[in-house]
Amino acid sequence: MGVMIKIIRWLAEKAAAAGLILGLGLAASGVWLFLRDNVDFDEWRHDVMRTLTGERAKVQSALADVQRRLGQTSAGIAAEQDRIRQSDKIIAQLTQLDSTWDRLTGDAQQKANRERRTKLEQTRAETAAHVAALQTDFQRTTWERDGLEIALGKLDTQLRTIESKRSKVYHYLERVWNYRLGRFTVKVWVYLTLGLYFFGPTIGKLALYFALAPLIVRGRPVRLAESQPEMPGVGLSHVSVDITLLPGERLWVREKFLQASDEGLKRKMRFLLDWRMPLTWMASGLTELVEMRNRHLAREFVCTLSNRADPHSELAVVILRPGVTMVLRPSFIAGVILGAGQALKVRRRWQLLRWQAWVTLQFRFLEFHGPCRLVIAGSRGVRAEWLVNRAENPHPARRTNQDATIGFTPNLDYQPVRAETFWSYYRGMNPLFDDLFSGQGLFLCQQVSADGDARKARKFWSNVWGGALKVFGL
Repeated sequence: MGVMIKIIRWLAEKAAAAGLILGLGLAASGVWLFLRDNVDFDEWRHDVMRTLTGERAKVQSALADVQRRLGQTSAGIAAEQDRIRQSDKIIAQLTQLDSTWDRLTGDAQQKANRERRTKLEQTRAETAAHVAALQTDFQRTTWERDGLEIALGKLDTQLRTIESKRSKVYHYLERVWNYRLGRFTVKVWVYLTLGLYFFGPTIGKLALYFALAPLIVRGRPVRLAESQPEMPGVGLSHVSVDITLLPGERLWVREKFLQASDEGLKRKMRFLLDWRMPLTWMASGLTELVEMRNRHLAREFVCTLSNRADPHSELAVVILRPGVTMVLRPSFIAGVILGAGQALKVRRRWQLLRWQAWVTLQFRFLEFHGPCRLVIAGSRGVRAEWLVNRAENPHPARRTNQDATIGFTPNLDYQPVRAETFWSYYRGMNPLFDDLFSGQGLFLCQQVSADGDARKARKFWSNVWGGALKVFGL
């Protein structure tokens, strides 16, 4: 029952949107024609009626002339046929008077009868040919009459239509509906547009899922590093986390995540996370950060971080030791902790020459280098997935929803794979591609898929902003 209600609601929304588009389009076009014509509607209506009335009178006159010619031709045919009947009768009588004996004896009357019969037969043949010509002319005149009657009917219909046009709105809407735009009339373009509106998305998703996606998954996976000296450390996720700042350490955190802090920390605003990639951090929301610095030489301070705007968001701390790297989407980063004298090191890893990147719109990965600590925010928590070799599974591989992916170690093989079912993709419950990781390493994902960068990327053609985030790996 719930599915039927959803289907009915979807059809109603589609019908309402299509009606709105159609109404606005016809109204706008009608106004354009009205302004372009720049004539008085009533005057135009009377002129058209006078023109149609004059044409109708001409057609009626021609029809009357055709009717007269048909009557004359019909009378001529009847008279000629009567002459043929009279000739046949006389020829039959003369044939009966003919005698073989009189023909042998050379009777003068028989000779005269034969000569008369010969003339009658010749006259009859000429009359029959004339009748055939008259019948042909009668048929052609009949066709002419039928054509004139059709033309008269059309003119009568046009006159009735013009007489019934008492509304300017109806008149211009009808003109728009039948207006020729390019090779087709407006109504044909309307039918094509509505067809694309109702069935275009379905056809497009069918083509993407069954034609394009199988080609994409055959491509070579992305591996950004051959090996990883050691794995990052990932703490358990909680609604709030306590960050201990050692002497000389500093914390850059988004203001909405800063819940409480010990007194004694030096505070100031940091406009960007790193000025070497300003557009990246602006697009990721890492602007107007709060900087907390521990300037004491022998004292530790604690900051408590929690997402005040989203109660479903949980935080986890990722520890990158020296030489350890991890690919992350910076829009999931809530804060960065660096030691004294340390600078944040982020490496851009471009994949412009892969055709998979052009289809999935992921051209760049951002690789964060240790030593540093990163505070990651995820919906309902951050989950660490460890891929290790086991006897029962010597080639570990695991897929995850693309909307849930936060980051991965660069020694993993990463590639997009088609969503498991078409229906989940068609209904928007799953993106076209899931993320598949294989090898030995670690990847991070949200416990529950939320509005992340991948979901924004799927709306690239309708939302340029979300597409730009995916293009730059944000």
